[in-house]
Amino acid sequence: DVQVVESGGGLVQTGGSLRLSCAASGVTYTLWCMSWYRQAPEKERELVSSICDDGDTYYADTVKGRFILSKNNANNTLYLNLEMNSLKPEDTAVYSCAAQSTNLVTLKALGARLGPNFGYWGPGTQVTVSS
Repeated sequence: DVQVVESGGGLVQTGGSLRLSCAASGVTYTLWCMSWYRQAPEKERELVSSICDDGDTYYADTVKGRFILSKNNANNTLYLNLEMNSLKPEDTAVYSCAAQSTNLVTLKALGARLGPNFGYWGPGTQVTVSS
């Protein structure tokens, strides 16, 4: 069974930093992307950042230059970390990690729209940035 678990959310002041971690175990995709999504109350889900098996990497314009994505693999588990710097109140959201069998082009087109119906998702972790 595939399990996706996130950790690292919390409360931080504007300008602060947080690190989110994700572990996806049991993933046997040969074609895959691992991603962080976020959704704030009354807002649409947003694809924040993603990295795929071929090395393609994506950052939303809203986080480019502030967030850094990294990954590693070990013991059949994919690890995905998101270093979030210079945080703003508009970064406040529930952040979810997902492992999806796709490429980056398809992910950018469909990932946020399909949400948890597509691939394996963790339960999410709350990030709150106070002003």
